[in-house]
Amino acid sequence: MAAGLRLGPLLRHVDGAGGGTATVWVEADRPCTARVRCADDGSGGSGAEGSARTFQIAGHHYALVPVTGLTPGVATPYEVLLDDRPVWPPPGSGFPPSTIRVPDASPGAELRVAFGSCRWAAKPVGEHDPVGPDALDTLATTLAAALAADPDAERPDVLLLLGDQVYADETSPAVRRRLAARRDLREPPGTEVGDYEEYTWLYDESWRDPEVRWLLSTVPSCMIFDDHDVIDDWNTSASWLAGMRATPWWRERILSGLMSYWVYQHLGNLSPAELAADPLYAEVCAAPDGTEPLRRFAAEADADPARTRWSHRRDLGRTRIVTIDTRAARVLDEAGRAMLDPDEARWVREQVLDAPGSYDHLLVATSLPWLLPPLIHDAETWSAALCRGERGPRWARFGEDLRQRSDLEHWAAFPSSFAWLTELLAEAGRGPGAPATVCVLSGDVHHAYVAEPVGTAGAGTRVFQLTCSPLHNAIPGVVRLGFRFGWSRAGARLGRALARHGRVGRRSFDWRRTGGPWFGNQLMTLTLSGRSARLRLDRTKAVRGGGARLVKADERSLTPEDAD
Repeated sequence: MAAGLRLGPLLRHVDGAGGGTATVWVEADRPCTARVRCADDGSGGSGAEGSARTFQIAGHHYALVPVTGLTPGVATPYEVLLDDRPVWPPPGSGFPPSTIRVPDASPGAELRVAFGSCRWAAKPVGEHDPVGPDALDTLATTLAAALAADPDAERPDVLLLLGDQVYADETSPAVRRRLAARRDLREPPGTEVGDYEEYTWLYDESWRDPEVRWLLSTVPSCMIFDDHDVIDDWNTSASWLAGMRATPWWRERILSGLMSYWVYQHLGNLSPAELAADPLYAEVCAAPDGTEPLRRFAAEADADPARTRWSHRRDLGRTRIVTIDTRAARVLDEAGRAMLDPDEARWVREQVLDAPGSYDHLLVATSLPWLLPPLIHDAETWSAALCRGERGPRWARFGEDLRQRSDLEHWAAFPSSFAWLTELLAEAGRGPGAPATVCVLSGDVHHAYVAEPVGTAGAGTRVFQLTCSPLHNAIPGVVRLGFRFGWSRAGARLGRALARHGRVGRRSFDWRRTGGPWFGNQLMTLTLSGRSARLRLDRTKAVRGGGARLVKADERSLTPEDAD
């Protein structure tokens, strides 16, 4: 029987350095050779292409196909073949051709970076969706219509998905029915996913959506996990982790979560050169069944986070994107608590400061915001101080309970790491060759805002916290009120009172909210050209009679060069 395409294709890494290259991820329903074949791009070549043999994990078959010979700045249509049989685009597809476009790196060329986080899989067409239209799905329909009318229409050059691509702990009714047919839901982990096979159902549900499937086939993507990709509050503290490891189901959950993340998300973040140098990838591809090598790797990564690195870097023209893992790299011992282990922190610093003057914009992508509403920031530093024992054992127990119940585990809950990141961003923005902007891109908190540091943290360049969440999720009204209060002057005063109680010194700098808060399903897009930068926020709006559209909620310049 001929091999079929089970999931994908996803256009992942694109790079114009040393000739245009890309990687395309696919899942097939049986072992085969996957091939990506591009049409002639009009430059006189015979068309770019690449092929790869599938590798096997837990009975599933995947390939990451490297494509070479692409022309930067040209959108090249491509097709996917399995054992030389065309399987993509599907017959009768109503979408424009899937294309590979390596961003143009020439001076002054525009680069569009779209980003967001927190996406429950959208309801099937025709079903009521209680959380409203999906921003990723709406982007897909908007872009498809634009490209159908004009193949040269504006499109994102890269899509940054900043966590909670799937919800392992909040499954849909459809997934729950599959779980119930497989095991007794009265036994832990109940309606949450429990192993690798069940994780594959989450990606099927999320990425088989026809609009999103087409979007991910034609817009390159970078991804990083957050807590719900594994479980809510993942790695909040040493106490939290000890409690989870005491449960009988946690080990299978964490190993399956890391294994599936490696296959479905992490591999596509890597360049062809990085893949070629990766010993685990080579071992998995060479084995008849790569499950055991990957499982061993996941066990080692869970036992000692310093043994692996999920953070990654991508340079697109004169824009550098450094994506930081803020979940698996944590040091949870209370005496040395840190968001990143020393090796991870060293690597991030090297990537940010490498070759100063070679980039005009630095984007630091971290699922968790660096700058929060002041009340929440101070509450997190207060809780961290209590847990360290600043007010004695009784308050330490209270602080730990509060930390876990209230999700107080962002950068502010790791005070030394918050200070480290602040200084790193300031250093990146100082001296000759400093970039025009340093932007921290985040999600997680289910609202969107723009914040800017004042004082020493922003010396030498424009520094921004750009937070956009969710793509498709809900937020209770009382939580919206809480976030608004967190940004208020009264909230700031309450936060300082908490900090004084925790014997926390004054912050070394302050920041101000210059945009938002915005609520709803939404997506931000940065347009970068030379040393100018513009930001746009789009929110979804349901259309009477069905469907949705993106509505501009805000647009602004981030640099004086292109101010209105």
